[in-house]
Order: sequence, then structure tokens, then C-alpha cells
Amino acid sequence: MQEQALLSKVRRIEIKTKGLSRHLFSGAYHSVFKGRGMSFSEVREYSYGDDVRHIDWNVTARSEQAYVKVFEEERELSLMLVIDISNSTYFGSVEQSKSERIAELASILAFSASQNQDKVGLLLFSHKVHLYIPPKKGRQHILRIIREILVDRTDRGETNLQLALEYLRGTLKKRSICFILSDFLCSLPESHIKFIARRHDLISMQILDPLEELIPDVGILPVKDSESNSYKLIDTSDKELNKEIQSSYHKNIQNTRQTFLRANAEYIYLDVKSSYIKVLLQFFKSRKR
Repeated sequence: MQEQALLSKVRRIEIKTKGLSRHLFSGAYHSVFKGRGMSFSEVREYSYGDDVRHIDWNVTARSEQAYVKVFEEERELSLMLVIDISNSTYFGSVEQSKSERIAELASILAFSASQNQDKVGLLLFSHKVHLYIPPKKGRQHILRIIREILVDRTDRGETNLQLALEYLRGTLKKRSICFILSDFLCSLPESHIKFIARRHDLISMQILDPLEELIPDVGILPVKDSESNSYKLIDTSDKELNKEIQSSYHKNIQNTRQTFLRANAEYIYLDVKSSYIKVLLQFFKSRKR
């Protein structure tokens, strides 16, 4: 019965996200990512209008004429979905938990890449790397990826982004598009982020729940830290406490954003209460510009 329920979930997500990908996102994805993978073809003499950034200074130094490197567009790109499945992502105060929203977003990206004839791979992590699926094409492959994201793993723990990036560094040899989907309620290994961003097209997507910013006044409330499993009582009527929670929430967003931008990577913020369609379309639009 659990397997049946899981397959039913996969099917529902496929129906919802495949349609969105086909009608809204696949064109935007294509215009932004197709051709970003370039391979060296040859060296030729510089002509007026050539990009000076492509000048081959070694060849130019050996001759009296400037030469530029010519690149060819790679026909095939790889999309790697790096998914945080730590305990904190299973929190949800609205109709969707963070993990469910992450699964939908990953599915949209996967189907958009698939319609663009790109390969899609998956890396699931929390305190360890749970699963790595190499990039590959095909509907059945995409459905397997969605299924693996939805599987409820009992051995998940705290978020260790550094471990995931180290694994990615050792595994992903060809330049790829890497989306990290997480709440980023963890320390950020800036040097590892910079390393991946130099070698791959890195985009971070931070998914958070509105209750993590503002807790309603319901008196004394027992709360659990889902990452460390520690419990404590808090007074939700305490204004200073609420200010502290809000401040911590916004500091985390700001720190995450600045860390990825400093690494020349992209940053997208998403609230599970809001529609992600407008946010994604805005990202593709600004990226294309």
C-alpha cells in the first residue's frame, strides 16, 4: 500500500509539473540554458567585432596578428538536482511541506530539461549522501528521480552541505547546471560553494515556511528542533522572542543570498505559501536579460 501511495504521488506530480514545464517553463529554460555549455573548436585570426575576452594570448604572442578562440555550442547539457532531504525540510505549516514543494520544483526543472533534450541527474543529501543518480535522459528516468525524492527515508539527519558539495566535486566531471534545493538551515561552506560555482552553473533555491518567520500568539508552546531533535517550551506571546525569531529568519536569508552571490552563483528565495510560478518565470526572465 505504501508503494502504491508513492506511485500515485509521483503520477500526480508528473501530471501537474509536466504541463507547467511544457506550457510555461521549457521555452524559458531553453532560452536561458541552451548553448551555455561551450567546447573549444579552433583558433582563427581576430576580426573586427570579435569578443576580446576570447583572444588567445599564447598564440597572439607568437605571431604578429591577434588570434581568438572559437567555441562551438554543445548540443547536450546536464542538469544536476542537489536535493536537501534533512529533517528540517519535512516541516510544513500550510498545505505543503518544504519537502513537497522541493519535489514539485525539482520535477518542473527535470521535465523542462528533458523537453530540451538534456540529461538529468540527482543527488540526495542530509548528514550524508543518500543517493546519487548519474545524468540520463528519458521519461522513466525522470519518474525514478521524482520517486526517489518522495521516498521517506528514516535515516535522514541534519544538513551537511559541505559533504554534498565534496561528493559533487568528485563525481561531476563535465560542466553542468546545478540546482541546490534546500532551506539552508545550516552552515554554508563558502570555499566549497565557490569551487562548484567556478566549474558549474550553480543556482541555489532556498525554500522556507512562513511559520519559521512568525509564530502566532498561542501561549506556551512545546517546539522541536527537527535537525537536532531537541525540545523546549517557548512563550509565543513574548514580543522580544518573536523579534529574535524574525531577525534570525531574515539574517539567514540575507547570509545565504550573499554567500551564493559572492561565489558568482544564482540565488532564488521561495516561500511555500506563495506561488512559485511567478518567481521561476521572473528568474528565467532576469537571467536571460
